[in-house]
Amino acid sequence: MKHVKPQVSIQNVRLTTVLAQQPILSKHIAPAAIASSRIALQKRYVAFEPSQSPPQTTPAKPEDAYNILAKQRRNRPVSPHLSIYQAQITWYASGLNRITGSVLSGAFYLFGAAYLFSPLFGWHLESAHLAEMFGSLGPVTKGLIKFVVAMPFCFHGFNGVRHLLWDTGRLFGNITIARTGWVVVGLTVVGSGILAYM
Repeated sequence: MKHVKPQVSIQNVRLTTVLAQQPILSKHIAPAAIASSRIALQKRYVAFEPSQSPPQTTPAKPEDAYNILAKQRRNRPVSPHLSIYQAQITWYASGLNRITGSVLSGAFYLFGAAYLFSPLFGWHLESAHLAEMFGSLGPVTKGLIKFVVAMPFCFHGFNGVRHLLWDTGRLFGNITIARTGWVVVGLTVVGSGILAYM
């Protein structure tokens, strides 16, 4: 039996030399594998062969693209909203502070504009006429109207003081914030009642 010497290619020698020079690789590759002139390259086979023909596509119209996007959006899961959380006084106080501020400023501007333009349209919004009209109402109706007008004023005022205290760094703990929220609600009801039936 004749001994055949393996053919050493220049590419295998270069690859072996490069691997031997890498400090990280030289620790993990057996010295015999580095010293050998042949390194067996591993072949990996794919599970499927890609198709030789290019994929068939048709250009979409802008309205088709919008309809596809709208259909995808309908299938997206809805993010949890406020209905999954337990309601807290801080939510209500924050929302009501904005609402009462808008109501107060909106009413002020609307009444001011109506008062300025009342002579042009023949409206009787002068103070004497308003006082006479309000005086003709019954005591319960007067009290309810005054209570409804006083409530946003009281709430916004008391909650504004609460916010000013927060700005100084006082009463700014989780439990304290909830307690002061209920204090503001109580003061609003009591203050509105006092203003309504004075």
